[in-house]
Amino acid sequence: MAARIERLVTSGQFTLDGGTWDVDNNVWLVGDDHEVVVIDAAHDADAILAAVGDRRLGGIVCTHAHNDHVNAAPALAERTGAVIWLHPDDLPLWRLTHPDRDPDAWLADGQVIEAAGADLTVLHTPGHAPGAVCLYDAGLGAVFTGDTLFQGGPGATGRSFSHFPTIIESIRDRLLTLPPGTKVLTGHGDPTTVGAETPHLDEWVIRGH
Repeated sequence: MAARIERLVTSGQFTLDGGTWDVDNNVWLVGDDHEVVVIDAAHDADAILAAVGDRRLGGIVCTHAHNDHVNAAPALAERTGAVIWLHPDDLPLWRLTHPDRDPDAWLADGQVIEAAGADLTVLHTPGHAPGAVCLYDAGLGAVFTGDTLFQGGPGATGRSFSHFPTIIESIRDRLLTLPPGTKVLTGHGDPTTVGAETPHLDEWVIRGH
């Protein structure tokens, strides 16, 4: 059975640098009827568990460690036995939310995470956060971009641990080089495609300076 993509939206708060904002997050599930991987365990472990159902949870992959993307990860791991994956460059951010529980395994650029017929290739795309990653599957024709690339532009770089020139470089070199029809499945909001976003790169650079 071919892998499929499912989307769950959860709601909560994003907190950093002394500010707090209400947010809706996309939680992505990739797998089939028997096994699934969760990308970004946000806010609500119960809702994510319900979406997983009776399938085996093969892993919890964090695109980055802002609290709104990882706050439900330990509870989900505890209840399923799944491994939490994070890029090591985001450990300082992770510890702001989970000081007493580190991730279980480290993501590396080029690594492939297999899930029920899906092959998620890790692309290290720093800028929004030092350890931000995207997950690309050519077979699914999709890239999961977390908060690196959205419909209409790059993720925010106005807070700690972020850097605008770096996120532009990541998007230009790692994401806009993917096939134009690739679906961009984001950490918040609606999906887009690589082809829809590519023509706007120069606008983002001008806007960001």
